[in-house]
Amino acid sequence: MLIHIKGGVSGYEPENIARMFFPGASLTAKYVRGEDLVFAAAGRCRLAAGVRRGGKCLVRTAPLPQEGESVEFALCSLLYELLGQATGLRMPWGKLTGVRPVRIIHDKRAAGWSEEAIRDLFVDRYDCTPERFSLALQIADLQKPIIAGRQPLDYSLYIGIPFCPSRCSYCSFVSRTIGRDQKLVQPYVDKLCEEVREMKRQAEHCGLNLKTIYIGGGTPTSLSADQLRQLMGTVRECFDLSRLEEYTVEAGRPDCTDAEKLAVIKEYGASRISINPQTFNDQVLANIGRKHSAADILRCFDEARQVGHGNINMDLIAGLPGDTVESFAASLDQAIALDPENITVHTLTLKRASNLVIENRDEAYADVAAMVELANQRLADAGYRPYYLYRQKNTLKNLENTGWCKPGYEGYYNIYIMEEIHSILSAGAGGSTKLCQPGGSRIERIFNYKYPAEYIEGFDEILRRKEGVSAFYARYLDSETTG
Repeated sequence: MLIHIKGGVSGYEPENIARMFFPGASLTAKYVRGEDLVFAAAGRCRLAAGVRRGGKCLVRTAPLPQEGESVEFALCSLLYELLGQATGLRMPWGKLTGVRPVRIIHDKRAAGWSEEAIRDLFVDRYDCTPERFSLALQIADLQKPIIAGRQPLDYSLYIGIPFCPSRCSYCSFVSRTIGRDQKLVQPYVDKLCEEVREMKRQAEHCGLNLKTIYIGGGTPTSLSADQLRQLMGTVRECFDLSRLEEYTVEAGRPDCTDAEKLAVIKEYGASRISINPQTFNDQVLANIGRKHSAADILRCFDEARQVGHGNINMDLIAGLPGDTVESFAASLDQAIALDPENITVHTLTLKRASNLVIENRDEAYADVAAMVELANQRLADAGYRPYYLYRQKNTLKNLENTGWCKPGYEGYYNIYIMEEIHSILSAGAGGSTKLCQPGGSRIERIFNYKYPAEYIEGFDEILRRKEGVSAFYARYLDSETTG
């Protein structure tokens, strides 16, 4: 399937609408005869949309919207309605293409919109299902007091470890297999500790208040116990951990996480960890390239509890290759039986840089929508509450990723980064520092080099770029924006 868009509008959103219905479609600069095609155009007087599939065509036109209304939205609506008719599909989030639907609710409430008007926006204008709007509304309500407590100079710190014991087939993150790139690991940790110290200098210079720390990856526990001590010891030297709301370390892979590393993570101040099974089905684990069993996950979880970890998150993925609704339900029941404080349910996303896509695997995916609905019901019945949500392009069935928690165990970092509440300073290869204007809406980014070798070789340039943190805040630190 090809996508062709023309006329005086941006093609970005119409392209996203087309890919909701035809995820593998590619953009073409010209009309192609004979090929299956989605077509959208804004002319001088009318809008047009069409689809040609299997030799059959369906076309719709509409007048241009009234002055002051968005031509792009009108074209997207026309295309959305036509493709829904052509395929018989209805998208759970309707015409919404963005990552952060909950953010819309926060913004509209801040602008004085009534609850009825917000509901009409989602359900009527965007064609979001009532069930998805209700999910977003629950999350917005739970987040409301957390967001109300934010301060202009708050920030969080992200520290990235771009190494894994093996690469999962669905993964597109910047990561390297620890065995192949072992010689890079210690130089990387040394530079990373230096960057953490620079983050401290920048934050102190700007008068920022650290709220949460998140060490993620990759797989942080692919480091040795001594390397974890070095990194987390540097963090403890640089920051007052007693003032943090939350300190998370991903201990997600049981094939490189043992009792010693779990004890180090606890000793050096982490208050929350993630142990991420993705599935408890051994065959599905093998399908995605994991080198451990479900029994290893249970062992890792038990060891974490034994060394004192009292706030554990577990990730599951709906729609993994070879999984079934019944198997996913069994994994979900197993996760709930372990009684972790958080369970995050992801919907499989076919990312361009993942092996699933690169290798053009012809996988048969089960009823992922049934899996997600099952998770939502069983987690609610077990006393978990949805506390954050985000969406991604090329997610199966245009669904979402949702974090669930027991009352009082909301993952603060996840809320802060997803709702863009305050700045996130990011250290490590592939890091993207996101600077949020105090008291305003402007966002700027500072990027690190992507791969570990580049990061090490270009480290002086990374430190130079970090001076942009002070430069950013110098523009906004006055009584009007921070008072």
